[in-house]
Amino acid sequence: MATMTSVNPATGEVLARFEELTDAELEARLARAAETFAAWRRRPFAERAALMTRAAEVLDRRKEHWGRTMTAEMGKTFRSAVGEAEKCAWVCRYYAENAERFLADEEVKASATRSFVRYLPIGPVLAVMPWNFPFWQVFRFAAPALMAGNVGLLKHASNVPQCALAIEEVFREAGFPEGAFQTLLVGSSRVARVLEDDRVAAATLTGSEAAGAAVASTAGRVIKKTVLELGGSDPFVVMPSANLEQAVATAVTARTINNGQSCIAAKRFIVHEAIYDRFQQAFVERMAALEVGDPMDPATDVGPLSSMAERDKLVAQVAAAVKAGARVLVGGAPLARKGAYYPPTVIRDIPPSSPAYRDEIFGPVAALYRVGSVDEAIAVANDVPFGLGSSVWTNDAEERRRFVDELAAGATFVNAMVASDPRLPFGGVKRSGYGRELARDGIREFVNVKTVVVQEDPAHPVSSGAAME
Repeated sequence: MATMTSVNPATGEVLARFEELTDAELEARLARAAETFAAWRRRPFAERAALMTRAAEVLDRRKEHWGRTMTAEMGKTFRSAVGEAEKCAWVCRYYAENAERFLADEEVKASATRSFVRYLPIGPVLAVMPWNFPFWQVFRFAAPALMAGNVGLLKHASNVPQCALAIEEVFREAGFPEGAFQTLLVGSSRVARVLEDDRVAAATLTGSEAAGAAVASTAGRVIKKTVLELGGSDPFVVMPSANLEQAVATAVTARTINNGQSCIAAKRFIVHEAIYDRFQQAFVERMAALEVGDPMDPATDVGPLSSMAERDKLVAQVAAAVKAGARVLVGGAPLARKGAYYPPTVIRDIPPSSPAYRDEIFGPVAALYRVGSVDEAIAVANDVPFGLGSSVWTNDAEERRRFVDELAAGATFVNAMVASDPRLPFGGVKRSGYGRELARDGIREFVNVKTVVVQEDPAHPVSSGAAME
């Protein structure tokens, strides 16, 4: 079988190698998932919640250990990796506390004696997950899925096998049944075989358009539910009434979070001409001042990209934009040092004919656009195939209304940076995918929304508390 290799992108050091599962090992895990689901779905919410709370405790207690694993394997700063483990604990506690309420029976008045909606688990769910938030992307799926009574099968990105196994360890240490959450060390070529298996009920994917299209196509052939969270090229719009200092400071964070490798990172900065020059100067100065270096160093602002391949892809994207007429204001070339480092970069004047105008740029590269009105700002913001998040900076009530109503995005944050929150639904429109994660909407994606109608026979009344409860 093929081998998965874990490489430290900051040094190029090979950390570990793992053999992919054999066909027999994969079959054993699928069988275990189906067997576990049959029992797990009957466990009361209180029991599931106790285990999920323990998972949160495991994450919190060992957050620095998990953080070192993330940093070593994909290059995010250690500080942010510890924060990621903490956020995973948060989502576990959130669903432990709220899942039963989200999935409670809902009474509906109809013509029968009683009518209601019941939310029931559907079975093993396959999660195809990316490397950029190697714990968070998984836990925001796993916490609601397991609390709903489903079981999870994880096909993680092939460059983060240690993270994939670590997440399985979290659930095992928390006391979950062995088959409730399993990591499948398999390559992308075997995803279709897993999804086509009758024991797998549905799939969720966070990743590229190509990966999403492949999984959706396979699922469509076998009539299975999917949720897709794909790429984003999020606009960050700044209007004259905004607090400019706050907008600039947030813009820098929004572009460089996770070393610039986030679907909901701000990527296109659309600034009104009345304040454009001031914004550009302050933004470029702050981007240039960021410290690039060892992700384990607390002083580091931006670490390496996740791999040399990702760095080379970014180099090619920026070069193509420059060739098409874009101008580099700071950065623009890989750093001459060991590791997959690329500096914070700002470019402007990207012509609409350039692929960089509409493509997602996954790295610390910001694109500036000058606009003359709210109409033009909305037009430029929407002129991409993606629609994940959006951030708008204005203190004008009418502008706020228009941005909220007219930006084609799954989220609009006003005078704030886009961020996922367990309490709020998360997802996109257009080629950013479909379906929602998190909040009540997320836990209801992978359940059977069952209509129940009960017509009592007056001659044979059913005692209260009978089998329907």
